[in-house]
Amino acid sequence: MPIKIPNGLPAARTLTEENIFIMTQTRAMTQDIRPLRILLLNLMPTKVDTETQFSRLLSNSPLQVELTLLHTKTHRAKNTSQEHLLAFYETFDDVRDQKFDGMIITGAPVEKLDYEEVEYWEELCEIMDWTRHSVHSTMHICWGAQAALYHHYGIPKYPLDEKVFGVFPHTVEYKNCTLLRGFDDTFMAPHSRHTTVRREDIEKIPTLKILASSPDAGVYAVKSEEGRQIFIMGHSEYDARTLEKEYLRDKNAGLPIRPPKNYYPDDDDTKAPLMTWRAHASLLFSNWLNYFVYQTTPYDIGSIQ
Repeated sequence: MPIKIPNGLPAARTLTEENIFIMTQTRAMTQDIRPLRILLLNLMPTKVDTETQFSRLLSNSPLQVELTLLHTKTHRAKNTSQEHLLAFYETFDDVRDQKFDGMIITGAPVEKLDYEEVEYWEELCEIMDWTRHSVHSTMHICWGAQAALYHHYGIPKYPLDEKVFGVFPHTVEYKNCTLLRGFDDTFMAPHSRHTTVRREDIEKIPTLKILASSPDAGVYAVKSEEGRQIFIMGHSEYDARTLEKEYLRDKNAGLPIRPPKNYYPDDDDTKAPLMTWRAHASLLFSNWLNYFVYQTTPYDIGSIQ
């Protein structure tokens, strides 16, 4: 089944060229079924790239998904045109009275700041509080996961001596969780961050369960009871070249940066990177859509509590 996206969204061309099954709003209106309503709060500066990445993963299931894009009104995007935001994005004021089957809160390049120093922190806290009664299941990514763990559970983040940067092997710790159903015992996932959360802080919260972790990158996946909240510390949504773009950006700016680990063949950045996480990324999002959204969300979306 396709993902339903706004008419004219730039991601449509890329996804069509990749043979991804998409459906515009115009075509979807002729079908007599209820799609899953998924809200994507895009906090990344490269919004077009990010919306394309998540659209690709959300389309890889037999479910029809209606995607609504959201941006913060208390922060003016510098790398995305206002025309694009006005054409394809909503603000929280536009959706606060609605209900959604699922929501994704992305990462953001603000991890070196204290949470309260982030320009849109108060708005984000209001949105995160709203998800508890207006969204059936919310998936938080990277900094978005750290921010939600801090806001909802008081779990702090800690600065790292060296940036976690690359593609790392992870171990499934809780094999009975449907979020990781079909996963190999070990799997690869990208990370790109300067801060971390600690296992011992998460384990103090009885309603949280660590699902997978990496000896090099730390905790990877956490869920709350019943899966109403999912926390993913890595960037499984990344394209094959996303880490390379970040690496070359910092390298060309003269910043201290090493090549991403386990990314280039023989650690040679003149060679094309290897994408070793695509299959598990697709499985992660299809499992979330199926088991934590579709199978448990009420048919009457207005009854979400």
